[in-house]
Amino acid sequence: GHGMNGQQLIIIGVLLLTVALFLWGRWRHDLVAMAALLASVMAGAVPVRDAFSGFGHPAVITVACVLILGHGLQATGAVQVLAKHLLPSRGGPTLGILALVTLAALLSGFMNNVGALAMLMPVAIQMAARHELPAGKILMPLAFGSILGGMTTLIGTPPNLIVADYRTTTGMGPFAMFDFAPVGVAVAAVGLLFVALVGWRMVPTRKQATTGSFDTGAYLSEVRVTEGSKAVDRSVREVEQILDAADAQIIALVRGDMRLSAPSPRRTLRSGDILVIEVEPDSLSRVLSSLGLKLEEDVPSTGNTPEVADADAAAASGEAAPATLDEAARQAGSQDKSRPGEVVVQEFVVGPYSELVQRSATDAQLRTRFGISLLAISRQGQRSIRRLRATRILAGDVLLMQGTSEALAGFASQFGCLPLAARDIRVPKKGQALKATVVMGLAVAATSLGLLPAAIAFAAAALIFVLLALVPLRSAYGAIDWPVIVLLGAMIPVADAMGSTGAADLVAQFLLDHVSQGHVIASLAILLVVTMFLSDLMNNAATAAVMCPIAISSAAQLGVSADAFLMAVAIGSSCAFLTPIGHQNNTLILGPGGFHFGDYWRLGLAVEVLVVAVGLPMILWVWPP
Repeated sequence: GHGMNGQQLIIIGVLLLTVALFLWGRWRHDLVAMAALLASVMAGAVPVRDAFSGFGHPAVITVACVLILGHGLQATGAVQVLAKHLLPSRGGPTLGILALVTLAALLSGFMNNVGALAMLMPVAIQMAARHELPAGKILMPLAFGSILGGMTTLIGTPPNLIVADYRTTTGMGPFAMFDFAPVGVAVAAVGLLFVALVGWRMVPTRKQATTGSFDTGAYLSEVRVTEGSKAVDRSVREVEQILDAADAQIIALVRGDMRLSAPSPRRTLRSGDILVIEVEPDSLSRVLSSLGLKLEEDVPSTGNTPEVADADAAAASGEAAPATLDEAARQAGSQDKSRPGEVVVQEFVVGPYSELVQRSATDAQLRTRFGISLLAISRQGQRSIRRLRATRILAGDVLLMQGTSEALAGFASQFGCLPLAARDIRVPKKGQALKATVVMGLAVAATSLGLLPAAIAFAAAALIFVLLALVPLRSAYGAIDWPVIVLLGAMIPVADAMGSTGAADLVAQFLLDHVSQGHVIASLAILLVVTMFLSDLMNNAATAAVMCPIAISSAAQLGVSADAFLMAVAIGSSCAFLTPIGHQNNTLILGPGGFHFGDYWRLGLAVEVLVVAVGLPMILWVWPP
């Protein structure tokens, strides 16, 4: 082989370091990618004038626009209409799972995979409850189904857009809208059938940590501030400091017939006040004696804590007052006509890019800014309220929050958390869903018929969505997953430099000489497997950007068409099934499914083996090298 030159060494060094940092996971991947880009520029491997060319790259623009469109389809209720008509309400779990994962795959072909999962997650949790299954047995197939659906179209997932564009560097045009479909649909269909018929049984049974199994009553006690108690004439804040030692917090204050949830820290307590405190049963007596408080036995069970209609009024009208908070929350959720200002209890899963990650409830000032209380955190199926306000929250955790429904909705949208119970409070305007679907359909048609390049068609559609108010202007930018955009914009020039400096040729040559020994099919198989392995450990779009130049170079050295090799990268980049960090979908189901890190690989490995078994022959047949 030829000797390495300085630039090739630099770019290979930078890439190895980048991949190592992606795997280490200490810093978020957009930061790592930006560092890699700047390092490549400073070392001279990427020309200064091309440094930020990635941000104007068609793939990056298309990804941003598709995110806005997906948000519009969600906000206008187009997806709910589909779910209502396509999901069976009767029949066994297998049929239900098959319908659910197929719908997820269908949606993921035309919107962000995470968006499709987020919308169907509450449906999955309800379905699991109906079939008396652990939620995880439906959530994991759902997450995988959504990832499989992404590989079927050009806009289904960011890697496909990158792969499509890299094809232009070989002198052929980009891949078209449905060029991915023959291989993608075959792989996805086999994957979906497997997951729905057999696979869900392979998901480890984890005690799910959803509302059903969680008795809030155990953690909430009402105590009366009696004459002579240490709490009299102290502020809420002072009392909470004393309670902190026992991990207790004040959730609400009842004075006469006034009830305050998340009372102001400056409020002074008087004798006769009732405090609703949250504390584990075994620390309760410590709390009472430390402040000289008295357990409020004569108050009916802890249940009427949220104001779910006044308990007395409910009793008078013949409706039983909810016996536990849990039931209160369930009633509030099921009626869905939550009155403004009503206090409800709701569960949220923390999204992968939530601002809460690595912060505690105190850091985020949830009580002072939003007037909501964190009641419990669930991780790996274990609920904890110990050191609750100081616990660092992680992506995939499930938070049990209490507050008014408006406050909770505001919190969820600001912090990138998804509610786990389906609550359609916003009723979309009639005809909006149809408009959104038509505009989306036109953009897809214009792209697939070759009338417009993808970036232009979807940018136009996004503009129309905003002009028709299908996406409110204020949430248009919020719909964009900025970390992914920055990651792509930064990685594309670095990947281009691999091609232009000849570094990709070196890597491809090494693989051909020492691993596949010049066999086309073996080379293709190795490329597919290596890409899949990388994608399990780092972001799928970054994987595609790194592997595309290697694919093109391998094909050139073998003297065959690059299409088969690029398709292998497209399929491989989407196959992140082994770990919770491989794909945001896997992170999102971590808490709601009660999963551990090692719970994914059993079903994941089976799916990946299937992908290779179906994908490889399909690629060879549809795109003969």
